[in-house]
Amino acid sequence: MDSPRQAPNGAPSEVFEPCPAGDPEELPAPVRARLAELGAEALEGMRPSDVPVPLRPVVRFAPAKRAKLGQGPLVAALRDAPVFRTAVVDWCREHRPDGLDAANSDPVVVAAAGILLGTPNTEHYVELVAFRVEQGRLRGERDSAQARAQRLAAETERLQHELAELRRAQEQAGDASGSEADRLRKRLREQGQRLRDAKDDAQVARAELTEAHRLVETELSDLRAQRDREQVKAQEERERAQRAAAEAEVARQSAREARQGDEVRISLLLETMEGALGGLRRELRAGGHGPRPADVVQRVRTDSGVTGQVADAVALDRLLALPAVHLIVDGYNVTKTGYPDLPLADQRNRLAHQLAALAARTGAEVTVVFDGADVLAVPTAGPRGVRVLFSDPGVIADDVIRSLVIAEPQGRQLVVATSDRAVVTSVRRAGAYAVASAVLLDRLNRV
Repeated sequence: MDSPRQAPNGAPSEVFEPCPAGDPEELPAPVRARLAELGAEALEGMRPSDVPVPLRPVVRFAPAKRAKLGQGPLVAALRDAPVFRTAVVDWCREHRPDGLDAANSDPVVVAAAGILLGTPNTEHYVELVAFRVEQGRLRGERDSAQARAQRLAAETERLQHELAELRRAQEQAGDASGSEADRLRKRLREQGQRLRDAKDDAQVARAELTEAHRLVETELSDLRAQRDREQVKAQEERERAQRAAAEAEVARQSAREARQGDEVRISLLLETMEGALGGLRRELRAGGHGPRPADVVQRVRTDSGVTGQVADAVALDRLLALPAVHLIVDGYNVTKTGYPDLPLADQRNRLAHQLAALAARTGAEVTVVFDGADVLAVPTAGPRGVRVLFSDPGVIADDVIRSLVIAEPQGRQLVVATSDRAVVTSVRRAGAYAVASAVLLDRLNRV
């Protein structure tokens, strides 16, 4: 640990490590106030970056209010922030405020200066200030007690004087008040009887009022219970109505989605059938009409229904020239085959733009699927002519590709670009052509 810096008189400038007068939180109030004043003055000239974080709200106070409103944070910073303590000591050395002069006899000022500079005998000055504060408090309590005693003595003297006057008046009226006392005792007995009768009547009235309150409370309880039951029934009716409305909306939405899906499938099927019929007509015109002898030969193995593997870019061009063809691309399988060194975002962007150029040239529908697990922000749209899809969390792109193939109507030409053997096998069984990622990249590089 580095040795503390030295003040001009040889005393160390570090404070509170250890504090010569104990914990700053236990310092007498005048000493804490003096330390807060010195800290507030030094705070004015400090750079904002050197101001401790707890004191940054205090800096915004007016200079005249910092010491009063920010006393706690200022004293705590003197205890906990070495940089701030050093700045306060340096400011005191530069400006020499009252209290850093050895000739000053005010123990509060001397104690504050001793705590800041770490001078000897500071604890004695702190104890002296605490003693004077306590002495002032006791003196105030003594003066207050003396004033109360004087007031009580004056009050006692006044009461004694009044008691003497009353005794003299009682002695003077003693003889003349005998008959009056008898008359008053008689009236007192009569009043006592009337009071007893009134108490009996009041007790009967209280009993009747208690019974009335009980009946009212019983009726109110019944009404509250009935109201609660009606509210529960109404809430149940509202919930049933809301559930029915939600179920109806779900049913309508499902019907709309099903109808929309059917319309899309029918439209694509019609387009595919039209293209197939057009091709068939062209073939029939080119090759003549009717079946050929080879077409009727028996005991020949029929087509298994499984489509083949696209061998090269030329075969891929022939497929993409078919009407209403749909090209589905396994995104990362292609990009990591062609340009694996690029960041994933650049891979996606490059492939999407290459596919957009291919779609513009061939007129094919193009969909590219990426795994969405590592994508923080999914793009809202891809390049024109290309549908860019990201799988949901927990779903892989392979399953999305299979779902896209299954969703297409029977008869539409589908081409899936991937080198994943499992995906190739499944999409070929579903009626789609499979093209290797390297073949697609070769075709894209020639666009």
